[in-house]
Amino acid sequence: MASFAVILAAAGKSSRFRSKGAAVLGTGPQKKPFMDLKGRAVWVRSAEIFSNREDVKQLIITVSAEDIEWFKQKFRPNLAFMEIEIVAGGAERADSVQNALARVKSGIDYVAIHDAARPLITDKWVGEIFSAAEKHDAVIPAVRVSSTLKRAGKDLMIQETVDRTDLWAAQTPQVFKRQLLLDAYAQRGDFQATDEAQLVEHLGHEVKIVEGSPLNQKITTAADFRMAEALVNALPKPKGIQALHPFADEEPRGIF
Repeated sequence: MASFAVILAAAGKSSRFRSKGAAVLGTGPQKKPFMDLKGRAVWVRSAEIFSNREDVKQLIITVSAEDIEWFKQKFRPNLAFMEIEIVAGGAERADSVQNALARVKSGIDYVAIHDAARPLITDKWVGEIFSAAEKHDAVIPAVRVSSTLKRAGKDLMIQETVDRTDLWAAQTPQVFKRQLLLDAYAQRGDFQATDEAQLVEHLGHEVKIVEGSPLNQKITTAADFRMAEALVNALPKPKGIQALHPFADEEPRGIF
């Protein structure tokens, strides 16, 4: 069985997120991974999927340096159930992931990077992505762009309609052979990629797309959060979820 390390990216500033309409987990930083989503923090919902998998041998979360002590205190009960390492984030996402990558054990085969603010992930989807990574070394989930795309100027006047043919919206977890990701970061220099796939592409290596789910959305705004609240009970639950959290969600009402 191949071994995987998972890096949860939770060190962002959440500058586009507004807490109005979302429940704050007590006092502390009002950032999207730390918000209460139907009884569990967003990051906990993301982490527990990976923590329950036998092939995940290491779990790391990046948190802004100024939030680490608060994070340890606030989420002490959750951290007690999960063997998860906390790593200080950097100025940009790529810096945070690079800090965590330096802590990945040398015996790990593959590294997965997942947005902590994507809590609507399922074990089934993760299994499909992990299996594809073993075949292709570099894999990301993505969904086809279905909306008509417009390019506009700063004045919000449309400049052109963009051809959406062959366009995909990238998601996470993005999974790579450990050495390949190390090589991509070693060649990074000042290049500020928006995701790990872009770094691997920059290295000249092909990245395979696995068709994802529209439900695997990232919480970026308060509107996204409200959508996640509406969708969370429609997701199938991972086995053993009670081992990580003593309180069960409501019964799912989806069509899965």
